[in-house]
Amino acid sequence: MKFSVVIATYNRLNLLKRAINSALNQTLECEVIVADDCSSDGTFEYVENFRKQLPTQQQQRLVYTCNSSNSGHAATVNAGIALAGGEWIKFLDDDDYLAPNCLEEMQEAIALCENAVICSCVAAQVSELEVEIRRTPTLGPGKAFYIPQADIHFGMLLERLPFGTPVQVACTREAFLKSGGWDIKLTGCDDIDSWIRIAQFGDAIFINECLAYRTIWSGGYDQKIFLKKRLSTNISMKEKIYALVDEQHRSQIPAFNDIKNYLKLHWALVALKQKKVKNFLKLADTSVLSLTAWRLLLASAIARRGNLHNSNLRKIVLIESAKKK
Repeated sequence: MKFSVVIATYNRLNLLKRAINSALNQTLECEVIVADDCSSDGTFEYVENFRKQLPTQQQQRLVYTCNSSNSGHAATVNAGIALAGGEWIKFLDDDDYLAPNCLEEMQEAIALCENAVICSCVAAQVSELEVEIRRTPTLGPGKAFYIPQADIHFGMLLERLPFGTPVQVACTREAFLKSGGWDIKLTGCDDIDSWIRIAQFGDAIFINECLAYRTIWSGGYDQKIFLKKRLSTNISMKEKIYALVDEQHRSQIPAFNDIKNYLKLHWALVALKQKKVKNFLKLADTSVLSLTAWRLLLASAIARRGNLHNSNLRKIVLIESAKKK
């Protein structure tokens, strides 16, 4: 099983250096592809010089590609994966980085689940100084879990299955291509949109170990999107997931209007936390009167604190138990 780490970048050379090192220093040897969206900060020169400094037999591991024009994040990811030679793609943005054993742990879990097409893990969210702020939720008490395809979208809809951001996720190149790649028309949630479509082609794995580091900073792509736009995109993603929930779970999911009210309530409270009272009033509307929305908000808050027991994901299987057989 071979991994290709695809690093999408644009004018972030100082951060990119860390991302490249974290990929090349994996305990499992991999291919590293730097996909550049026409940077003007010396990215090309740096990558070329870095490659020349590697031992001759290692130089082919580091690949560079550059868009002919500035094309956006999604198009850059697609361009990198088009060159990938690995069976599995590990996504990585230039401002994030991987734990040294990330790919090795993923390979070990994937080897036990032959139908898996997507794998995620816990990530530490860190400051620009690499100080840990918090961690994303775990998925129960064990080390790693397998989730059958029929349960994935149900888990995503109710936020019991947090695949997360690119630094947390790997997928098969085959499923990525079948899904059509990242949607270049989206300006937010292009990663989540991709996970939704990839999950139609097989099972999922979640590893309860911190194998990735996501930088929370003012220059992050998500920090540049207005709350109203984030709400609109969030609703669109949930609508896509809702349509894909397996028939066996249909009786257990709330009406989509309740989910919309929950999302409005969530982003309204984000606005309030940011002391944007006008935005709070615009986003909240009648959602504050929905008891179901408040229940969903409470369940989501519990999930974000790492208390996911997955009582609704009845088919979830602890991978560690498979190792003992």
